[in-house]
Amino acid sequence: MVEGKILGSPEQNNLMECLQTGQCTCVVRQGGEIRMMQDRGVVGLYQLLVGEPGFLKGASVADKVVGKAAAALMIIGGVKELCTPVISRLACELLERTEIKVTYLRCVPHIINRTQTDWCPLETRCAELQTPEECLEQIEEFIKNVP
Repeated sequence: MVEGKILGSPEQNNLMECLQTGQCTCVVRQGGEIRMMQDRGVVGLYQLLVGEPGFLKGASVADKVVGKAAAALMIIGGVKELCTPVISRLACELLERTEIKVTYLRCVPHIINRTQTDWCPLETRCAELQTPEECLEQIEEFIKNVP
């Protein structure tokens, strides 16, 4: 993992540029195809994993903020590389046990919620979990119960 250096491979640089200039929160490139997600949180990534499970396999991802839940989805999906301006320490720890090439600008102790008053709910739910699969159970429960 490379901290403080957002520029990675040419493909990562292109995805980050797409992320920064587009109205999206996450960009996934699989071969010549690109998916741009506008959903906040992990909803778009989760829907991609469930709806097109093969799309994440070997994909390159640029995501504005990566917490442990998003990292778990990327691991389960088989992502090849990730580039992000902000990643949580919890996400880094989970990703360190994989072959995913990770480039980020800043590692923070945890991801905060949208009102910036507490931890992100999924970061809290996944904090003590050991595997991506355990995180997936929490993500599914969370998504199912959100209005």
